[in-house]
Amino acid sequence: MADIQPEQLKLFSLPPAAPAPRQRHIHLGNRIVAYDLATGRRRLSMAIDERGLRVGAPRGLSNADIEGFLREHAEWVIRKLDAFAGRRSQRLLAVRDGVHLPVFGEPVPVRVRPGGNRAIWEDAELILFARPDADLDALARRALQKRAAGHFAERARMFAGRLGHPLPPVALSSARSRWGSCSRRTGLRFNWRLIHLPADLVDYVVAHEVAHLAEMNHSPRFWSQVERLFPEWRRARAELRRLGADIPLI
Repeated sequence: MADIQPEQLKLFSLPPAAPAPRQRHIHLGNRIVAYDLATGRRRLSMAIDERGLRVGAPRGLSNADIEGFLREHAEWVIRKLDAFAGRRSQRLLAVRDGVHLPVFGEPVPVRVRPGGNRAIWEDAELILFARPDADLDALARRALQKRAAGHFAERARMFAGRLGHPLPPVALSSARSRWGSCSRRTGLRFNWRLIHLPADLVDYVVAHEVAHLAEMNHSPRFWSQVERLFPEWRRARAELRRLGADIPLI
């Protein structure tokens, strides 16, 4: 089934490297719209952010089927593209020496030094030791993900203890449609890009997913568990919706 993914970040462990996307163009109404096509996906899907329109399709799917899918959702595509074009600030961020990354809501400067492609956190700075041909974005992502994984696991352990439940496996997610998930089969997953948001908002997301260990639903009983773990969840949920739309894309 086709799936429209909202303009959230492709917030589960990182997937295997995929083939480089190919850029194509299509007439939608009176507009010519560029899009990046990546094949080898399990289903036909699309997503929009500052980078524009990106389409994923199963290998071998015809151009006619892909373009028919885009035309079927043309109004949505145009509306989302225009919304991103009208933003005052863009979220795309290229990592380089001197740039600041939000880490738990605080700006952390990045320093780039010659070295063997590794990263350390030191004195409230992220230091990337990089070779001349290094992918600085990838180095920064790995450093952020490693720090996020430790923090999320620690907070999940604390909330699970309050709930009286053993801690299931905790992993990172790169899902576009949600900040976290809880599954009886795979455990807890948290969007690694939460690391950009203030720590109390991270706690809300962790508490929300841990509460599902007691109630695998969104019933009043579930929300009472969330309130038990994180009494200010209403305020945090509103802040998450507001601030989450502006975290950077690296």
